Parts: sequence; structure tokens; C-alpha cells
Amino acid sequence: MVNSAERDEREAASLASLSLAGVKRLVAAYVVMALGTLVALVVLAATARHLATDEAWGHAVIVAVFAIVLPLRTRAALKGNPSGLRALTIIGCVLLVVNLVEAALPGVFPTWMRVEMLVIAAMMLILAILSVRVRRNRQPVDR
Repeated sequence: MVNSAERDEREAASLASLSLAGVKRLVAAYVVMALGTLVALVVLAATARHLATDEAWGHAVIVAVFAIVLPLRTRAALKGNPSGLRALTIIGCVLLVVNLVEAALPGVFPTWMRVEMLVIAAMMLILAILSVRVRRNRQPVDR
């Protein structure tokens, strides 16, 4: 019975570790995408102004702010901080919903940015799922 409980705890810790590694890679990809969006807007502002709208800039700045916040919260979560993990879950869910809503708004954003929003929404869905999985696996097992 004791061996079974220890094995369950080791398996839960292993799953949490794998999930956190996935979270770390996902957040790194998000940061790259946020910076890429800003670079794309700078280029488009110089070459095709109609594709670098004020709304697109507003969205890109907000995405960039979260590209600063998410790695900080990820670092806290990797250190075992429960509030860091909770923040990852909340931020992921909020960004998922906001990006889906913005992508659905007719005529507000250029097509290329709608695609970017949908990719970010998919990334945030995965982030939320992984962070919930880690939180669940970190819960103490009642025996």
C-alpha cells in the first residue's frame, strides 16, 4: 500500500514536470510570436500602412505586455510557487477568450492578424490545459 502511494506521487511529480516543460516551451513560443508581430507591424507601417492599423498596434502592444508577464509567472511556477501556476492558468484563459473574440470582430483587424490571434488562442488553450494538469498533479493524494 505504501509503495503504491509512493509510486502514485512519483508519477504525479513526473507528469507535472513534463507538463511544466511544455508550458516553458509554449511561453517561449508566445514571446517569439509577440516580438514577431511587433516586427511585422513595423515593416508593414513602412510598406503597407493599411495592414498596420491602429487596432493592430493596440493588440500587438497588449500581446507584448503579456510576453513580459508570462515568462515571469512561468519562472515562479517552475520554482513551485502555486500563485505562479494559478496566474498562468488565469492568463491563459483570459488570452484565449480575448483573442477569440477579437478575431471574430468583423472588419476591425487585418486578416494576417486574425490568423495570429487564432494561433495565440490555440497556444493559450494548450497552456491552460497544461497548467491545470500540473495543478491537479501537485495536489496531495488523500490515502
